Amino acid sequence: MKPIYILAVFVLSLISFNRSFAQNRCLIDHGMIEFKSEAPLELIKASTSQFIGILDLERNAFAVSVPIFSFKGFNSALQREHFNENYMESEKYPKGVFKGLILDEDIDLSKNGYYSVSTMGELIIHGVEKKRKIPCEIKVEDGMITINSKFDVFLDDHKIKIPMIVSKKLSEVIHVNIEATFVRKS
Repeated sequence: MKPIYILAVFVLSLISFNRSFAQNRCLIDHGMIEFKSEAPLELIKASTSQFIGILDLERNAFAVSVPIFSFKGFNSALQREHFNENYMESEKYPKGVFKGLILDEDIDLSKNGYYSVSTMGELIIHGVEKKRKIPCEIKVEDGMITINSKFDVFLDDHKIKIPMIVSKKLSEVIHVNIEATFVRKS
């Protein structure tokens, strides 16, 4: 009888641990990532809502991953093809990732409010990892955590080459805007 009792206590403690573990994790429910290249001869914009992410409230850690092929909205199908094949090499480097920590430890993301924070992490694009400090605005409302951030990506930092023939059509600095709403994992 004792082994069954010990097993039951063990199983119940695992269930309890798993619930508390899940309560401290949030997943992206919805959002949008947009980028823009403003070059002298051409404006290029694309966006995607197909990305995933997790936010660990206990550690103030996060990770976001976006499939590069998911970006749409280019000026033409040929432009999208060039983006995926020539510049991003999406088959070889299929996703972009940003993972790191929220640096501001005095925020409580379980309470409604607005927070301006800094994040520090690794931005991985085109297979190249670059340490970045990126500012974010966070809105917490009724258990939903919405994060907004605007930052620039320098193509040279990620070894993305621009052929001279298109240098006036593609900027060396890409403007990125992300909005993501996280909800608690149940």
